[in-house]
Amino acid sequence: MEELERLTVGRVAELAGVTVRTLHHYDRIGLVRPSARTAGGYRAYAAGDVERLREVLAYRRLGFGLREIAALVDDPATDAVAHLRRLRGLLLDQRDRAAAMVTAIDRELEARAMGVRTTPEEQLKVFGAELYDTIGSAYPATRRTEPRIAARIWEALGDARTVLNVGAGTGSYEPRDRDVTAVEPSAVMRAQRPAGAAPCVAASAENLPFEDRSFDAAMAVSTVHHWPDPVAGLREMRRVARRVVVFTYDASTTGWLERFWLTRDYLPEFGELLADWPSLADLTRAIGGRAEPVLVPWDCTDGFFEAHWRRPEAYLDEQVRRAVSVWTRVGAEAERRAVEGLRDDLASGCWAERNRDLVALDAAELGLRLLVA
Repeated sequence: MEELERLTVGRVAELAGVTVRTLHHYDRIGLVRPSARTAGGYRAYAAGDVERLREVLAYRRLGFGLREIAALVDDPATDAVAHLRRLRGLLLDQRDRAAAMVTAIDRELEARAMGVRTTPEEQLKVFGAELYDTIGSAYPATRRTEPRIAARIWEALGDARTVLNVGAGTGSYEPRDRDVTAVEPSAVMRAQRPAGAAPCVAASAENLPFEDRSFDAAMAVSTVHHWPDPVAGLREMRRVARRVVVFTYDASTTGWLERFWLTRDYLPEFGELLADWPSLADLTRAIGGRAEPVLVPWDCTDGFFEAHWRRPEAYLDEQVRRAVSVWTRVGAEAERRAVEGLRDDLASGCWAERNRDLVALDAAELGLRLLVA
């Protein structure tokens, strides 16, 4: 233990399979700073430093960016055991996906060797996981609870003691001071729920496995747009709970596609995604409630689609985009064109000129709504 508490930079680099330069960079940006001293007075890594470095390197090799990793390892609500469990789930998911793809490719190679061509449907089955399974591994890095939005949601829950969180994902926005039960259909999302999170049931919103009025309240946050039948899912929430709180999006207001510069100037395909989306009136009617606007703060910590409206450079980050279903759904070509156009406009100053009024805003009205019944 004494040796582990006093590892030199060179020795840590050798053991970890990284360069000394990488460790110096982590030290310089405050990501992992060696806190011990050798007998000669040189900086060295204590046991806690090594533990933190292990987490940083594991997240890095899973594809997370350094800023996202810093937020993860600095999260006071996540201890070393919770990090290990999360990393284990992510790695198992990565392994299983790779194994499934290898098996599918092997089968197609065998078929082609025998002169048999697989059908388009069979070729696509290798990518046939649910959308959440595709984007889910990026969630821990960029999709976190935004405290100002959480306050609105928790206030709307009123005095509810038992809460059902439908489409719960990795557990963001679940109130810690109430008895929460989560529902999440995606195994990838369920695997990434942190230690100590609410118990999670594998089920869909449209068919909740609970008796009528089983809960004081039911909540759903940034998930309704993934449901095959949003109205049916909302009616189910109303059936099983006395109060319903839903954080969602309004795509029925005239000119809604123009209110956000990203969809207006770079990604008009967003409109096609919500072509058959129920109106806000239909959604509200399904729970028998009302709709309240929710402004997006300029420094929003939850990386949903609209979160970076005053920080356009964030949309150039692959990790940011991978945690938002919009980018997967519009397709690679639309994503490439939008990102290249935004990058060019940021470099030329065109974006800043076109959106100069945004700099003075602390929050923006971008169509997000809180439905309460």
